[in-house]
Amino acid sequence: MSNTTVVDNAKDHVWHHLTQHKAFEENDPLVMTEAKGMIITDSKGDEYLDATSGGVWTVNLGYGRDDMVKTVSDQLSKIPYFAGAFGNEPASHYAQEITSLMPGMNRVYYSNSGSEANEKGYKMVRQLAHFDNDGKKHKIIFRDRDYHGTTIGAMSSSAQIQRKKQYGPFAPGFVEMPNCCCYRCPFGKKYGECNIECATVLEDIILKEDPDTVGSVVLEPITAGGGVIPPVPEYFPIIQSICKKYDVLLHIDEVVCGLGRTGKWFGYQHFDVQPDIVTTAKGLAAGYAAISVTITSEEIFQRFKQDHTNPDSYFRDISTFGGCTAGPAAALEVVNIIKKENLLENVTNMGNYLKDKLNALQDKYEIIGDVRGKGLFCGVELVKDRQTKEPVHESVAMAIAGHCLKNKVMIGRTNRSFEFNNNVLLFSPSFICSKNEIDLIVNAVDNAISANT
Repeated sequence: MSNTTVVDNAKDHVWHHLTQHKAFEENDPLVMTEAKGMIITDSKGDEYLDATSGGVWTVNLGYGRDDMVKTVSDQLSKIPYFAGAFGNEPASHYAQEITSLMPGMNRVYYSNSGSEANEKGYKMVRQLAHFDNDGKKHKIIFRDRDYHGTTIGAMSSSAQIQRKKQYGPFAPGFVEMPNCCCYRCPFGKKYGECNIECATVLEDIILKEDPDTVGSVVLEPITAGGGVIPPVPEYFPIIQSICKKYDVLLHIDEVVCGLGRTGKWFGYQHFDVQPDIVTTAKGLAAGYAAISVTITSEEIFQRFKQDHTNPDSYFRDISTFGGCTAGPAAALEVVNIIKKENLLENVTNMGNYLKDKLNALQDKYEIIGDVRGKGLFCGVELVKDRQTKEPVHESVAMAIAGHCLKNKVMIGRTNRSFEFNNNVLLFSPSFICSKNEIDLIVNAVDNAISANT
């Protein structure tokens, strides 16, 4: 099929994600046709270095891996699908494997997207509330700048105003708490001179809402699309102690960080915390199949077995494509590859190298106010003035990312999320990257900042 036909079909029939299609009246959409390693080729034959792992933190092992293709193909030939009320071989093996990587977690519920995985977690919390006190302990606290998905329920628990605009009314029972960004501390404090108010405020919110009404807290281990915001070391231990004090479940959303992005299997494993519920998706199968999981402690699972005579006492949920076998088969192979190729070590080493290179750019350009992140997961915040920290307009970040794209390097940015803070450049290259790729990525950003400021 010719490039013209492919592009015309994309313009005339595809409703692209997060896109104002008026632009396609004068410009063509970028249509990807093939890829290998970290290089993507579009329908015109132009090649791009991908520093986004597929645009949304997914293709963590790189493109065109024959080992992944063979794993998925072999499984599809054997049996592609059967409803999740029954078991299948790869799902059984993967549930054991993934829980072996996360002590304290033991049960795996399969679905097909991060939004759906989080919805399952919320439904578990709500149903447990009905088991214990007629549904009263149902509220779910979420954090400013975090994002938990695109469904109405998941969006109700997300704090990115531009993503939510015009999609209300939202589901009741979701309560917002402040973010944990030290660079823009919502309490006007400075780390080292504060009492970690971003964490201790959780207790104030629980008391305000009434502890008997709060069922869980959902947090990303590192805020992802909200600007790559790692918490300080004290943050999660304080959060956990408050949750335990008021019998509130702790739900960690690892949709982005899960399976190695930060240099550990899960982002929360950097922070001395033991969650009750963990959700993850995106990189689980590295983009070679669709899969998400909601993982719980054995204690939570057992609560759904306590009264087998009650027809309402089990988790009455279903996910059609949670029964696909390609997802867990691919996810199991991802774990094998990460172990075999020592990719967690590479993520840590290359992540440190990437951060050092970005810090060097900060020394060079006043527009860079902050560099932050962990592993191959970094953000660069752009400001008009370092003293006031006034953010640049979103158009500046767009121009820098656009310049990189014109020069065949793809980076990310906060995209239509906030009213004033869409000013962070995002970097998430695949786990296989080397210093050479990082040099090319940072050089492209260097040139883009120079050309646009």
